[in-house]
Amino acid sequence: MEFLYRVRTREGSELSGTIDAPTEDAAVETLLARGYTVLDLQGKKGGALTTDIGGWFSRPSSKDVVVFTRQLSTLIEADVPLGEALQVMSKQTEKESFRKVVSDMATAVQGGRSMSQAFGDHPKLFSQFYVKLIRSGEATGRLAQTLSYLADYLERNQAIASKIRNALAYPAFVVFAMVAVALIMSIYVLPQLLNIFKEQGVTDLPFTTRALIATTDFINSYIIWILALLIGGAIAFWRYISTPEGHRWFDGFKLAMPGFGTIFRNLYLARMSENMATLIKADISILDTLRITSDIVGNEIYGDILLRAEEIVRGGGSISDAFRGQKDVPPLLISMMAIGERTGKMQYMLEHATTFYKSAAEESISTISTLLEPVLVLVLGAGVALLVASVLLPLYSLVNAG
Repeated sequence: MEFLYRVRTREGSELSGTIDAPTEDAAVETLLARGYTVLDLQGKKGGALTTDIGGWFSRPSSKDVVVFTRQLSTLIEADVPLGEALQVMSKQTEKESFRKVVSDMATAVQGGRSMSQAFGDHPKLFSQFYVKLIRSGEATGRLAQTLSYLADYLERNQAIASKIRNALAYPAFVVFAMVAVALIMSIYVLPQLLNIFKEQGVTDLPFTTRALIATTDFINSYIIWILALLIGGAIAFWRYISTPEGHRWFDGFKLAMPGFGTIFRNLYLARMSENMATLIKADISILDTLRITSDIVGNEIYGDILLRAEEIVRGGGSISDAFRGQKDVPPLLISMMAIGERTGKMQYMLEHATTFYKSAAEESISTISTLLEPVLVLVLGAGVALLVASVLLPLYSLVNAG
């Protein structure tokens, strides 16, 4: 729920803005934690339909965060005060929901809070990794450089995600088109053609034709139930993977998928290595590094591995020993970590591991994308050949016999 507030800062100035909180008490607690004296707090009113639809379509995307980070870095590098820079960014932001977030952060910074604290109030947009790096940039006086790196990091992640989407877009479209055409032909076209054999009383039909008649009759008789089953199954599957058990199963399934499992594994290893290297470079403790990386790696299997590694390191073990014996962590990465520990170049070795696994993932994506196209063409050709053999050839023989 969104609340309108009016507060007094420690310096005595009054500020106003909006804040998202589940209840009024939670909003008050958040404002008090920021060091404000609450003067007025009211729930923001508005049409439920308008609010829901507007919020849905104006939700900030990862691209919005990248652009915001890049522009904020430029303003800070130009020696624009942080509070003023955030105010400028809030006016330039097009999406209403993101504008409110930036405006709220600007108010918080102008009220005396640090930038990392202001960003930390919005964990759905700014991860722990993001906030920790901001805090490191504040401590070292390299905030502009940190923001620039964050923008580069987010852009690299977007580029990889875009390559995966582009690689799968064509095969997904072809499969969808094939299924749609098959349903349309089964409902509207094939019954008319196959009915000719029934009307003529032809019984000596090829096996493929009889199978096609049986399939078509079944689809037309139970089409409503089939659609209901498919939709219900999709909803049930979505709800299942939304549960902790289902989400963990799906994360394991992604790693076990033939072909695609290698891509996912390399992507997660690259992300894990890059995040660890970045946090170590920012002088974040190794325990915090492992814990933060477990939250943002994006896969519960690797998240659990990192949390177990944190426990082992906390008990005095080495990083490489903490990962040893995990089937989803390849020996190559463990060896690189061990070398990094012995030579004091852990960050350097992790950066090289990041490059290696990203290149391996991109190469696998290109290979699978290249192989899928001829496979789909073969499947489509086989479907056409089956249709010709099942319908047109018997129909042609029937016409010639008549």
